[in-house]
Order: sequence, then C-alpha cells, then structure tokens
Amino acid sequence: MSMLHQPSIVGDRDNGRGHAPVARPWAKLLLAVVTVALLGGGAAVYFRHVADRAPAATPPPPPIPVIATTVRQSDFPIVLTGIGTVTALNTATVRSQVTGLLLDVPFKEGQFVKKGDLLAQIDPRTFQAQLDQAQAALARDQAHLQNAQINLGRYVPLAKQGFAPEQQVATQQAMVAQQQATVQNDQAAVEYAKIELDYTKLVAPFDGVTGIRLLDVGNIIQPTNTTGLVVVTQLQPISVIFTLPMADIPAVQDALAKGPLETIAFSQDGKTQLDTGQLLLVDNQADPTSGTVRLKAIFPNQQRRLWPLTFVNVRLVTSVEHNGLTVPLDAIQQGPQGQFVFVVGQDHKVAMRPVSVRETLTGEALIDKGLSAGESVVVRGQYRLSQGTVVALADPNNPSAVPNPSTASSGMLP
Repeated sequence: MSMLHQPSIVGDRDNGRGHAPVARPWAKLLLAVVTVALLGGGAAVYFRHVADRAPAATPPPPPIPVIATTVRQSDFPIVLTGIGTVTALNTATVRSQVTGLLLDVPFKEGQFVKKGDLLAQIDPRTFQAQLDQAQAALARDQAHLQNAQINLGRYVPLAKQGFAPEQQVATQQAMVAQQQATVQNDQAAVEYAKIELDYTKLVAPFDGVTGIRLLDVGNIIQPTNTTGLVVVTQLQPISVIFTLPMADIPAVQDALAKGPLETIAFSQDGKTQLDTGQLLLVDNQADPTSGTVRLKAIFPNQQRRLWPLTFVNVRLVTSVEHNGLTVPLDAIQQGPQGQFVFVVGQDHKVAMRPVSVRETLTGEALIDKGLSAGESVVVRGQYRLSQGTVVALADPNNPSAVPNPSTASSGMLP
C-alpha cells in the first residue's frame, strides 16, 4: 500500500529526479515577515533602553564671584622716574678743639638733638684759670692806662704855660699809646681764654640725630682724635640726588619754567610712598658715560622715613592730566595681544577689552584709550574669567569673598 505524499513547507526532499528541493514563494514571504517583526521588536526595545539611559539637560554654570570697580575721572600726574640716593644736607663729626678730660656725655645714642644742645663736657678748670689770669692782666693794664692818661692830662696844660718841657708831654703820650696797646692785647687774651673755655662744651652744630658714641666718659679728648665723639646727621629737611636720561632734561626744564616741580620718593620696590618734596636743581653737567644727568630734590621728611645713604625710587611730576580716566592697577591684565581688562556688562557678562595704559602711580593706572568713564571693570577674580563669562559682583569691602589666584593654583578651589 503506498504512503500518501506529505508536502514540505520548503519543498520536497527529493522529487524522484535527484534535484534539490524548490522553495515555495509563500514560504519566503512568511520568513521575511517573521524576520522583520523580530527586528522591529528588538529595535524598539533598544531605543527604549537608550532613551531611559540618556542624561538630563546640563544646567548652566553658576556665576563666578568677582570684585569690580568703576572707571573714574580724576587729575593724574605725569611723571619721570629715576633712582636716587638719600643724602643728608648736613653731616658733622663732633670733635674737640682743646685737650682735656671728658667729664660728661649727656646725650643718648640715636637721640634727636637741637642746635646748641650739650653733647659733652670737658674739664673746664684749666681753661677757667687761664681766663681769670687774662682778665686780671687786663684789669691791671687798664689801671696803668688810666694813670698814664691822668698824667698826660696834667702835662699838657703845664706845657702850654711853659712849666713843662715838650719832651715830657711827648713821652707821656707815647706811654698812653703803649698802655692802650697793652690793654687791647689783654682784651684779646681774655677773648681767647673765653673761647677756649667755651670749647670745653661740645654742642650740636644743627638739628639732627646722633649716631654711635665713639668716646666714653673718663677719656682724654683732643683735637688730634680723628674719630671724634659722635657723628650728627641732619634729617629734616633731607635731600635726594637722582638721575634721569639726558633726553628727559628738556621736558624738566620746560616744566621748571612754569613753577616748582613736585617730587615723590618711593621705597626700593616702588610700592610705598615715603615723602613728597620739590625739585631743587638740575646739575650743570651730564655724565657722558651713562647718558644721564643728576638732579637734587628736597624733602621735609617729617615722618623720618628717608634715611641717609639709602636707595629710593623718585618720581618727578612734570605735568598733570586733568579729568583722566583711571582704574586700579589690579584691573590691568597682560595677554598675548597686550594689555586688557574685563568689562562687566549690564547682563553681568564680562568682555575682554584691550586698553592702552599711559602712566601708573601708587596703584592707579591712567588709561589712554579703551575705556569710558562709568564702566565697571573687574579688579579681583580675573583668573577664572573668559570672554562672555557670567559673574556675580561681590562686596568690595570683603576681599576674602573672591579667592586669590595663588589659592586657586594650590588646588583649594573646586
């Protein structure tokens, strides 16, 4: 009994002729539909998974705190800068002009003294005795002169009456002249003795400050002692001798023709103002080796911040820029293209603005171009800024609200 022929979905295994099975068209279509369905479901699951893992939108960064200030208009001095040496107007080594025992030294080292203050007392007894002796000789010879003048007064009338010879009158006149010369000599001896006695007191020659005492009480002081007793230096007023290039001298001369020139002394690092004075003179010779000219300025030195033989920076004010635009020097930044500042806009976004600085003085900068009066510029916190950064203005009276760049570089900032 023959078995019934069972059809295959794909095709017969053998059609009895030894050929490969032939696929039905509807079978291929069914296989394609199943494949698409499987792929569509997997894609849907994949995209749903990706959507579930997608991050949320990133919030904008918080504003960066900065301290800002306003561009101001003010009078700004135009200066020439040089390096100078503080020089005392007067310096004296106090020495003795007589030889004697040093009895007392009433001053203290480093003491400020006035002209005429007693610095040392030399034993005066020998010199007082010499003065007494000279005064006694003067009194004796004055008595002799007086007696000679009385005798002459007697001889003259007698000679006129013929009772005294002319020779006697002439002799008496010579005697009076001799006594007068003796009295003058005695007076000179008295003056000399007084001077010698005065020399036993060593006094301050001018207002100044004493240095280190070089001789103690009990020693013999004498004129041949070259070191002396002490050095006194005048500090008020005091001078500064500084140099400027020869090319700057015409501008200085033109400014001097209009009036006295203000001179400002600064510390060696240029950060601390020490005193303000006036230019005294421009030297009458230039130094051809250095191409500079020396100038001398006088300072009142009321605070005694200028000390002899120290180096200072000197700024000579030649003119004043009226209503100039000024900002703190901390606002000025240096970039590859030159100097710039961060200007804060109305929307609290900063813009990098190139500027030209004409002068700097005592922490302020005179802006030649690039800014306008009333604009707001950043003076602290610039190291975290770039073009368009949003900032928050911190209290200028609380600098700790804005970290220093050194703090940021040490890794303390987030």
